[in-house]
Amino acid sequence: DTTAATHSLIEAFRTAGQGQVFAFFDQLDEVGREKLLAQAATIDLAEVNALVLEHVQGDAGHGLDVTSLEPAAYIAHPAQGGDVAKWDVAWVAGAKALRAGRVAAFTVAGGQGTRLGYAGPKGTYPVTPVTQKTLFQVFAEKLLRSGERFGVTIPWFILTSEINNDATIAAFEAADFFGLERDSVHFIVQGLVPAVDYEGKILLADKGTIAMTPDGHGGSLRALVRSGAVDVMQQLGIDIVSYFQVDNPVVQCIDPSFIGFHVLGQSELSSKMVPKAYALEKVGVFCQQDGRALVVEYSDLPEQLQEETTAEGGIRFNGGSVAIHIFDRAFIARAGGAGADSKLPFHRADKKIPFVDAAGQLVNPEQANGVKFEMFVFDALPLAENPVIIEAAREDDFSPVKNAEGLDSPQTCQEDQLRMFARWLNAAGEPIETDASRLPQVRFEISPRFAVDQADFVARWAALASKPAIEEGVVIGD
Repeated sequence: DTTAATHSLIEAFRTAGQGQVFAFFDQLDEVGREKLLAQAATIDLAEVNALVLEHVQGDAGHGLDVTSLEPAAYIAHPAQGGDVAKWDVAWVAGAKALRAGRVAAFTVAGGQGTRLGYAGPKGTYPVTPVTQKTLFQVFAEKLLRSGERFGVTIPWFILTSEINNDATIAAFEAADFFGLERDSVHFIVQGLVPAVDYEGKILLADKGTIAMTPDGHGGSLRALVRSGAVDVMQQLGIDIVSYFQVDNPVVQCIDPSFIGFHVLGQSELSSKMVPKAYALEKVGVFCQQDGRALVVEYSDLPEQLQEETTAEGGIRFNGGSVAIHIFDRAFIARAGGAGADSKLPFHRADKKIPFVDAAGQLVNPEQANGVKFEMFVFDALPLAENPVIIEAAREDDFSPVKNAEGLDSPQTCQEDQLRMFARWLNAAGEPIETDASRLPQVRFEISPRFAVDQADFVARWAALASKPAIEEGVVIGD
């Protein structure tokens, strides 16, 4: 009986001390009531209660004990003195796992392009220097090429949000899925958690809508479990999941060496670290404490530790976290599941949250008035067995598009892509003129359909019967 179900849901909120959620229920029309009830039914009141107790009423241990913190051990990159033979062995192991169909890609793409002054899902933002391919198209073409290279179809799981899910799917449909097989692309919607005020009361965004906020990139693991995506992976024989974020077009979506180190290390969670550009760079840092690896947010690491140097004069806490990981599927099932021992912790974020007050008036606060709860994906690291951290070269893996201008902007990212293409050509024996910062004099592009990394490019370029001249506007391989 629907009225009985409605009554018991409202009663559950009252019992939990959250009856204010239905304060204006009688003023709503039928559609409004149904919408509010459906939204309320998705809320885990026990979880909200626990979060309020820990993060709003309690002191959730904001201070990290840094006394026993050490830099995390990692596998050095060949260009930085790493063992070349070891990397070759890893590449072979990774290629074998790829050919066996064990690998899927997973992109976290819940954001909008707001900070770029762009209306739409961030993944639909154009990023390449000549053809202005979007982030989604770049990744799709890298997956197509990697699939060709290893003789498989690589499934792609994409985490969207309630805000951009429909627009994301529409963009894929309009582009005919960028040449990918439609049934190899899986969309999952990120979970939401209610925002609360400083008394721990759930806020209303309007009389018939609860103020909900995304549960953070750490919630991506929960979403994989709750959506059934982990079960789909199991049916497909996928046990290796390559995780990256949507704003980074140079990332190696499928990196055979990285996959190989993960497999050979029998790791549940492997990560790439990039040496910090400077001591106070705003990136999380790979550390270890009491025998466990962890990522410490730069805001939690005292400046004197960030600036500490080694005997050789380098930065001691040097391992920058750039959100590139490989997860073991069974580990996702555990870390994203309901088991209390393996769940990721929530973090508190104080925010300005517009809300409806007791009189039914919309209030736009001038300062933080409430708390949003979010999980960070790197908090999975201390839960994982045999974590592997490998060093990556920033120029081959990390140039995000975050800001409209300046650092990590479309301009810096396009310049980094051009430098990468120039490096690949040089490696293939085609010297190309660059300035002091190694930026080529002409704008050109190497399509991800042609090559996904330097080794791939060198081999394919050598096999070309007639090679295009590298001049303004040329696109290799489209």
